[in-house]
Amino acid sequence: MAAYVIVNDEVTDEGAFSEFRERIGATVEAHGGRYIVRGGSVEVIEGSWSPGRLVVIEFDDGAAARAWLNSPEYADLKGIRQRSASADLVVVEGV
Repeated sequence: MAAYVIVNDEVTDEGAFSEFRERIGATVEAHGGRYIVRGGSVEVIEGSWSPGRLVVIEFDDGAAARAWLNSPEYADLKGIRQRSASADLVVVEGV
């Protein structure tokens, strides 16, 4: 069953975040992930949610998503993201 990593970023330091953005894609691909959404335009239709930069990454299953999130390659970049943005991140099982 597919699993999705969904991230809502509020970028606070665009200069530092640009390094994260340039390097993260290779780690996603190395773990079999595929970007579905990567920071495109957002239109809120209902509710009061005001998302920042949304990212949706599809993995074959939850184990693959968690393997990426716990990988040394991601850990190296996670610190950059945490210094340059605040984020909400969830893993959601799909269909």
